[in-house]
Amino acid sequence: MADYQAPLRDMRFVLNEVFEVSKLWAQLPGLAEVVDEETASAILEEAGKVMAGTIAPLNRSGDEEGCSWTDGVVKTPAGFPAAYNTYAEGGWVGVGGSPEFGGMGMPKVIGAQVEEMVNSANLSFGLYPMLTAGACLSILNHASEELKAQYLPNMYSGVWAGSMCLTEPHAGTDLGIIRTKAEPQADGSYKISGTKIFITGGEHDLTENIIHLVLAKLPDAPAGPKGISLFLVPKVMVNADGSLGEKNTLGCGSIEHKMGIKASATCVMNFDGATGYLIGEVNKGLNAMFTMMNYERLGVGIQGLSLGERSYQNAIEYARDRIQSRAPTGPVAKDKAADPIIVHPDVRRMLLTMKALNEGGRAFSSYVAMQLDTAKYSEDKAVATRAEELVALLTPVAKAFLTDMGLETTVHGQQIFGGHGFIREWGQEQLIRDCRITQIYEGTNGIQSLDLMGRKVVGNGGSFYKHFADEIKTFIAGADANLAEFTAPLKAAVENLDELTNWVLAQAKQNPNEIGAASVEYLQVFGYTAYAYMWALMARTALAKQDQDEFYVSKLGTARFFFARLLPRTQSLTASVKAGSESLYLLDAAQF
Repeated sequence: MADYQAPLRDMRFVLNEVFEVSKLWAQLPGLAEVVDEETASAILEEAGKVMAGTIAPLNRSGDEEGCSWTDGVVKTPAGFPAAYNTYAEGGWVGVGGSPEFGGMGMPKVIGAQVEEMVNSANLSFGLYPMLTAGACLSILNHASEELKAQYLPNMYSGVWAGSMCLTEPHAGTDLGIIRTKAEPQADGSYKISGTKIFITGGEHDLTENIIHLVLAKLPDAPAGPKGISLFLVPKVMVNADGSLGEKNTLGCGSIEHKMGIKASATCVMNFDGATGYLIGEVNKGLNAMFTMMNYERLGVGIQGLSLGERSYQNAIEYARDRIQSRAPTGPVAKDKAADPIIVHPDVRRMLLTMKALNEGGRAFSSYVAMQLDTAKYSEDKAVATRAEELVALLTPVAKAFLTDMGLETTVHGQQIFGGHGFIREWGQEQLIRDCRITQIYEGTNGIQSLDLMGRKVVGNGGSFYKHFADEIKTFIAGADANLAEFTAPLKAAVENLDELTNWVLAQAKQNPNEIGAASVEYLQVFGYTAYAYMWALMARTALAKQDQDEFYVSKLGTARFFFARLLPRTQSLTASVKAGSESLYLLDAAQF
C-alpha cells in the first residue's frame, strides 16, 4: 500500500483558485479577522503532516486488531490512545469549534479538508473526533450557558469525547417510536433509562470522560417525533468545580463485530436511570439534533471521498509499477518484459474515473461547506437564507452521491490490483469494507434520496432547486466562448435536470408512489449534474493557466474525460425515472 499523502495541491487549487474562499471570508465579519489564505494554508499543511505521519500508519494495524470489550470496558487498538493525544494536542478536535470555549474557530470549508485528510488516513480513527465535534455543535447551539461552559472546553480540547445516541433496536429511521425515557427530577436534572444501539464511540479508552447526547421521551410527551427531547448524559459526573466525580449509571453492554471500521467502537449503550440534563426545549430534541445533521451528513459524504482518494493513491502507484502485457499500440517499456499496466485502456478508464470522481467530489464538498459558512456568518438575511436553502437541498446529495461514488472508486482501486486487490496485505479490500458503512449510517442513501425528492424538491415546489439551477445558468451565460466544450454539455445536463424535476413534480400530484420510485435515480442525475458544474468551474481556471504547470493540463484532461465518459450516465438514469412507479408494483408481496 502506498503511504498516504494529503492532496494539498488540489485542496489549494479548489479553495484558492476555483472558489477564491479568502474573498468570501473577507465579506463575513465572523471570519474576516479569523482566517485568510495564508493561515488556512498553514493549518492544512500541518494537518497533512499529522495525518500522514501519525494517523495513517495505524490504519491497517487498527483494522487487524479491532476494538475489544471486556466487562463493559472497551479497548481501542494499540497506538490509538497515543495518536489521539497527539491529535487532540494539535487542536484538531476543535478545529471548527467556537473560540469562546477554546475551539480554533475555522470555517467549515477548512474543517472539510481536515476531515478528508483524517478519514483518508484512518476512517476508524476519524470517527471519534467527528462524533465529538457533532455533539459540540448541538451543545453550542442549544444548551444553556452553564452547560456550554462546563462541557465545551474539555470537548474541544479532546480531553473529553462525545457521542450521539439516537438509534434503538426497534427504531432507526423512524425515531418517533423510540422508547428511552426521561424522568424529571426535583433538582432540574432527568433520569434517563433505555437502550441505544450502533453508538459510535459510546465507550473507549481515548479520553477520561464521554459526553453522550441522548434522545428520549418524557412521560407526558406527545406521540411520534414531536415528543422527543435531547439530553446531555456524561459517562462520569462533573462536579461544580469542573473536576470528575462519580461514574454515571450507564454502561456499554457490548460492541458490534462489523464488516469494516473495526477500530471504531460501535456500542450498545444501556442507560439505567442515568443523570442527564435537557438540551434545548422539551419535545424539541430533533430540532437540536438536526442542527448538526447537515454538518455530519456532509462529513459522512467526505468519508466516501476520503476512501476514494486513498484508494486512488494506492492504485496509481501500483499501475505505474506493475508490468503485464504490452500496450495495444506496441511496446512502451522496451527494456522490460512487459509494459506497466497504466498503458492499457481499461486501467486508464478506471484510474480516470477515480480521479474525476475524487476531484469533482472535493470541489462539491467544498462548495457545500462554503454554503454552510455563508448561512452561519452572513449578516445579509437574503444571502444567508439562500445559503440555508442551498444547504438543505445539497446535503442529501453530498451524503449519498459522495459515498456512492466513494464505493465505486474503492472498487475500481481494488480491480486495478487484480488478485492482489483481494489480498489483505495490499489494503484495497479494507477501503471497500470501510467505505460500505458510509452509504448506510447517518441516514441510508435511500433515505437521503427520499429527503431530496420529497422534502427538498417536491416539498417546496422546486424553489430550493431553482437557486442551484439559476446559479449554473448564470455561470453558463457569462462564460467565455473558449469554455464551450464544457458549458455546452453542462447546459444540456441542467436542462435535463430541469425537465426531470418538473416531471417528478407533476407526477407526484397524481401518484404519491412516484416520489419514492424516482428518488434514487433522481439524486444520481442531480449528483452528476452538480459535478459537471464543479468540473466546468475547475476547467475555467485550468484553461487560463495551462501553460504554467502540468497540474492544469492534467486537470483539463480529467475534465474532458468526465464530460465524455461519466456525465452521459445521466441519460440512462433519466430514462429509469421516467419509466415511473408502475413496474415496482406488478408483484404482490407473496410473489417476490
